[in-house]
Amino acid sequence: MLKIIQWASLLFVGLMAGCAHVDQPDLNRLYRSTLTNVEQPPVILIHGILGAKLRRAEGGQEIWIGPLSKLLFSDYRDLALDIDPNTLNPRPGRDDPFAITDHAAGVDFYGRIVAMLEDAGGYTQGKPGQSVEAHGRRYYLFLYDWRQDNVDSAARLNDLIEKIRIDYSDPKLKVDIVAHSMGGLVTRYFLRYGTQDVLDDNQFPVNLWGKSRVRRVILLGTPNLGSVNALHAFIEGIKVAFGRIPTEVLATMPSVYQLFPHPIAGDWILTSSGKSLKRDLFDVTMWRRFQWSIFDPVVERRIVESFDDPQQGRVYAQMLGHYFEKQLERARRFVWSLTVELDETPWELIVFGGDCELTATKLVIEEIDGKSNTRLSPQEIKHPEPGIDYETIMLAPGDGTVTKASLLARDSLDPRVARNPYIFFPIDYSMFICESHDQLTGNVTFQDNLLHALLSR
Repeated sequence: MLKIIQWASLLFVGLMAGCAHVDQPDLNRLYRSTLTNVEQPPVILIHGILGAKLRRAEGGQEIWIGPLSKLLFSDYRDLALDIDPNTLNPRPGRDDPFAITDHAAGVDFYGRIVAMLEDAGGYTQGKPGQSVEAHGRRYYLFLYDWRQDNVDSAARLNDLIEKIRIDYSDPKLKVDIVAHSMGGLVTRYFLRYGTQDVLDDNQFPVNLWGKSRVRRVILLGTPNLGSVNALHAFIEGIKVAFGRIPTEVLATMPSVYQLFPHPIAGDWILTSSGKSLKRDLFDVTMWRRFQWSIFDPVVERRIVESFDDPQQGRVYAQMLGHYFEKQLERARRFVWSLTVELDETPWELIVFGGDCELTATKLVIEEIDGKSNTRLSPQEIKHPEPGIDYETIMLAPGDGTVTKASLLARDSLDPRVARNPYIFFPIDYSMFICESHDQLTGNVTFQDNLLHALLSR
């Protein structure tokens, strides 16, 4: 899931693991005996947003993450998707995901989970297009362009599974899926609809595409009811080292809209007195009213000035506004499409996540001298009202990016309170650890329980 990455801080933080002894499970010893029973369904590991390196299809220039100099100083404007002004869709085929983001600036993202699958789990990496002749355990990396519409990514996931079936010479083969963050949303859409785009209207005809293709799904840190952090990113951009990916770049990415909080996830915007403003996040009028993202006059001016011809800049800014409105509506339908009721759930669903970090769950509009000011954290409140605990109303337990309530697709943290009847999310079981969103995959407690789940019959 999306996190505002503090790269500069990560570069200079010293790791003190050698200063204290911490007991940890020995995964190699725990699962050594399972290596004699090597036949298991293939596993597909799916990364989240920012989780795959991207390069130009022509020329091979790496645009994410790139060299350290780019990581430190770039604003990553070349990540902006090229939009067709006639269809208001991103033009396909310009960039390729070519590797998982395993490490960056000395920080692990997916390196440790890959190593664990190989060392303790006995899995070897499979390559689509290579026949599987011998029995054994294989994992596959599903690399996708995390900027694109999650519906398109679900179709690409289907392509991978069909290739694996051909490689195994088994047209009825089922796979296990381990999906981190936004990768879980791609997975959930695939399970329900497969390659079908159901976002043109509000009908959402479920075909249970995953029924014959998926045995078990493990979701890790998935924002099943969205993330307020995605909204933060659209308002102020994503901090990367000494720079920031600007909001006008993020506004070209359909997937980020689809991370917004679900309409029935609860109040997401409050007054400084703690009262709900009852605003529709997926209504472009609201964005214009508060001058967020590309509707901020400063951002509009920046867009125009990025063109040599100011008239071209104004035309682009106007087109981007129409695109923004279209993507908001698709995102509304996307989040609803994942919560409509199913007649059956033929796959096993396991949920892991963190619940030890206070995580953004609401933002506040503070009125000062007749002006509406957006506050993203309790520390930003300029004139606190007596008796209002802003930390309590703006933050909730989670992993720093995804709240526990969103992970569980609940509008209440109280387990005694039934889930909203319009949120259908059947879980076989869930487990919580103390870890930040971007480090969940490397957490040894999660890895221990992941192997137990994958190797269970």
